[in-house]
Amino acid sequence: MPTTSPIASKGEVIALDTCVARSVDPDRVEAARGRLVSHQEANRLGDLFKLLADPHRLRMLYALAEAGELCVCDLSAVVGVAESNVSHSLRLLRTSGVVRARRSGRMVYYSLDDAHVRLLLDVSREHLRHEVP
Repeated sequence: MPTTSPIASKGEVIALDTCVARSVDPDRVEAARGRLVSHQEANRLGDLFKLLADPHRLRMLYALAEAGELCVCDLSAVVGVAESNVSHSLRLLRTSGVVRARRSGRMVYYSLDDAHVRLLLDVSREHLRHEVP
């Protein structure tokens, strides 16, 4: 529980991530609430991040980002994952709207669904480069 005194008494430890002096700014709280994602949207975003949390799926997405489009066989060869696993992952990614499929005869080619997916990948990778060691 946050302390109300900005000065810790002898031997008291105050966590750095707590409010030293509890003072709620109602205008800022209301403004933040007005821009907050809904519970439903937060659940959908959480599901998307869970989907992207798999390293093999991420490597597949980066491969698609670089190649433009690939079939299951090619994607399997690029990322070094069994075709059945690639196919299963692609089905999950397609159902979630992250990748799309294009049929050409008996072949199906996969690509990123839109530029937003590429942007999400690029921004995430750039964020990792700025992490504190």
